[in-house]
Amino acid sequence: MYHSLDLFQTAGAMARHAGARQAVVARNIANADTPDFQAQTIAPFKDVYQDHSAAQMRVTRPGHLGGGDAMPSGSRQMTAVGEPSPNGNTVSVEDQMLHSIEVGREHNRALAIYRHAMTVLRTSLGRS
Repeated sequence: MYHSLDLFQTAGAMARHAGARQAVVARNIANADTPDFQAQTIAPFKDVYQDHSAAQMRVTRPGHLGGGDAMPSGSRQMTAVGEPSPNGNTVSVEDQMLHSIEVGREHNRALAIYRHAMTVLRTSLGRS
């Protein structure tokens, strides 16, 4: 009954997106000394969500009106722009640490939204 609530789907998509971004940051840091490694990045969830909602109609059920998915899943991995080091590596550890903090905040925000929605749902059902 409560599986199709958009707020829960959005919070889950936001948390999954933050996890994917954190994996990319970790890969970048792990390859900070690899010659010719190009740093990668994934756009923040708000940008992906805005791009998706402007390009396609949102649907409430799969196949409804021939639309696509109800939630954005197209988070593309892109090459980050940066000044290469003498060995051709474009990873800046300082920038990656800042991205890691931003991603952590995005993940915490998704969990806070989920927790608050659960509190509202429990309160509306008369449970604490």
